[in-house]
Amino acid sequence: MNPEKTGRFVWHDLFTSDANVSRSFYGGVAGWNFATEHAQEFAWGGGENDFILALADDEAGAGFVQYDRGQSFGWVPYVEVEDVDTASVRAQELGGTVEKAPFEVPGVGRNCLLRDPKGALIGICLSRHSYPAPTKQFGPERYVTTSEGLPVDFYRGLFGWSILPSDGSGVENQRVTWSGNEIAVHSTTEIHLDGRAIWVPSIRVKRLSEALHKVGTLGGSIAEPNRSGPSGDGCALVSDPNSTISFLIACQ
Repeated sequence: MNPEKTGRFVWHDLFTSDANVSRSFYGGVAGWNFATEHAQEFAWGGGENDFILALADDEAGAGFVQYDRGQSFGWVPYVEVEDVDTASVRAQELGGTVEKAPFEVPGVGRNCLLRDPKGALIGICLSRHSYPAPTKQFGPERYVTTSEGLPVDFYRGLFGWSILPSDGSGVENQRVTWSGNEIAVHSTTEIHLDGRAIWVPSIRVKRLSEALHKVGTLGGSIAEPNRSGPSGDGCALVSDPNSTISFLIACQ
């Protein structure tokens, strides 16, 4: 257990139907580089399989999972907890459900997939690797809905997060803090979400205008341009070639 990571977003899995297309897109847009690891017991598919690590410099904060089983998860963020099994039980007591029961990832840690009371998919993990919480690749996570904000009691009870409206009223741009650091913010969107909320990563790019140009040339699209980022800077909601959405924000 690493107390510095507990309660924070520490990893992202991208479930994609075409890992090579995803690799080309995020490599071009975000400047990530990649390493392929071979897992003898692959957690998501069973048996042996390759797992693509996405890195920014020496920081690894994401992995690509080839997933062709008819159910598209898109991006799944993970929050570090002290005990995955205990946290999964607590999540159900708080109105969430277990999507995938706690399981071991050999050499990596113990994971579990949950859905919160509004249907948003989120992972919990106890990591056993040395990677720190990613700050070069990702900014504050976005909790995206069509109207209402986060299920406050769920996340406060599960992770101990502090959740406050940014301007003292309403739910738009609710701010989530942990140990004094802003780790997430709520946003609304007009994009059809099938009635569910969704966690969406904020991916750091060097120059937003250049990154948005590359989105189009690499088969993606700009879903909502000129949004306000967590720090007040510009950001944009984009869709990759597999229709998975993410925010792009300029590096601070």
